[in-house]
Amino acid sequence: MRQFSEIFELASRHKGGEAALERLLTKPKPQAVLEQIPPDRWLSEMTRCIFQAGFNWALIDRKWPDFEEVFEGFDVNRWTLMSDEDVERLAATGRIVANIAKIRSVGENAVFLNDLAREHGSVGAAFCTYPPERYIDLVDLLKKRASRMGGNAGQIFLRRMGVDALIFSGDVVAALIREGVVDKAPTSKRDLTATQEALNTWREESGRSLNEISQILAFSTGPH
Repeated sequence: MRQFSEIFELASRHKGGEAALERLLTKPKPQAVLEQIPPDRWLSEMTRCIFQAGFNWALIDRKWPDFEEVFEGFDVNRWTLMSDEDVERLAATGRIVANIAKIRSVGENAVFLNDLAREHGSVGAAFCTYPPERYIDLVDLLKKRASRMGGNAGQIFLRRMGVDALIFSGDVVAALIREGVVDKAPTSKRDLTATQEALNTWREESGRSLNEISQILAFSTGPH
């Protein structure tokens, strides 16, 4: 496994230099900002990621104003009470993608987010209890307690909301394999532990966020 400075140099060559690479990198939101994000915005973005998974992202984006209206602004307290009648009505509107399992996930995730807010004061505060050195534990939390938030959907959701997150995209996985961290996409406990250890090392060496490390790893695999 190389020093992160070497991986950064490799990525910068692909992106036209260090300054050009730095302009492409995004950083997470401060904890104080995350703690103030209303629960409905967490549920909204969670739902968008779920409906985009395995589907046409651009289509979901175009239809998103309809999703917001049909789901009544994603009010968390409202959807903790989702009924079978709600599911049937929502599927029949013709304004959203009529995937029953994904529609049901809105109610299930409303319950999940409500529980987090009750346990920690706010949804953002709950996610902030997982520092970057426990990122894999946060990914596991979404997989186990949320609905349809396993795999990249949960990671993309965290990144979009501003939580410090690495996404196991194809390019990131390729970089991890190249660096000898894993020999395939990390799904086993052993490989996930090895990945977390590598991330912790690179964070200590570079002082960078997981967001930046994730993007630099992806860019280091070649031009995009």
